[in-house]
Amino acid sequence: MTWIEAVAVLGAGVAAGCINTIVGSGTLITFPVLLAFGYPPVTANVSNTVGLVPGGLSGVYGYRRELAGQQARLIRLGTASLLGGALGAVLLLTLPAGAFKAIVPVLIVIALVLVVVQPRVSAWVKQRQAGALPEHGGPLLFAAVFGTGVYGGYFGAAQGVLLIGLLGIFVHDELQRLNGVKNFLALLVNALSAAIFIAIADIAWEAAALIAIGSIAGGQIGARVGRRMPPAVLRGVIVVVGLIAVVRLLTT
Repeated sequence: MTWIEAVAVLGAGVAAGCINTIVGSGTLITFPVLLAFGYPPVTANVSNTVGLVPGGLSGVYGYRRELAGQQARLIRLGTASLLGGALGAVLLLTLPAGAFKAIVPVLIVIALVLVVVQPRVSAWVKQRQAGALPEHGGPLLFAAVFGTGVYGGYFGAAQGVLLIGLLGIFVHDELQRLNGVKNFLALLVNALSAAIFIAIADIAWEAAALIAIGSIAGGQIGARVGRRMPPAVLRGVIVVVGLIAVVRLLTT
């Protein structure tokens, strides 16, 4: 790797860490950069996952205020994320490369629709079910988070978009608090997948280290910027990034 390539990978890590903390989809920055520099797709994917874990930790730390008082929710939904992430990581290493990617754009579009309609749907659900709505989303959200974990363990791009859309529909809470939960769940999936990849896959450690350094800084920047965004602006950013993710996936 030349010094110019190293700077580019480092910069991509900063951008990915920032975007992951605010929305998700940082992988769509770092993954294509690694491909452009000649890394094989699976090697690029697993190295990217390993490199972004420190950035995820940085983002969760940045949102620690919003996570306060949500321990029960984090344990419940975190279990679903871990189970799904483990399955997704195994699928990445066993299935053909294009098998799962075919449905990824559809999943992202569904997530964006959820983000856009979330305020109205959430109010409707709350009115219809009143106090009967489960505090942490119930079994349907558990299953949906598990499915998102499978996707995140396999590829991970826009995992955060899917999570924030689902959380906004099924959990009645402030969007910034849900964004903190989203960061925590995505971190669990990425960390577990990274552990599996380190044990049984080939990692490009130089690239992973550069992404890690950049994503740590990006996670702190993203936490400061994301916390100050009004809910409507945050939803707008989510939609824009999600649409970019769809375009990138359909054209690569």
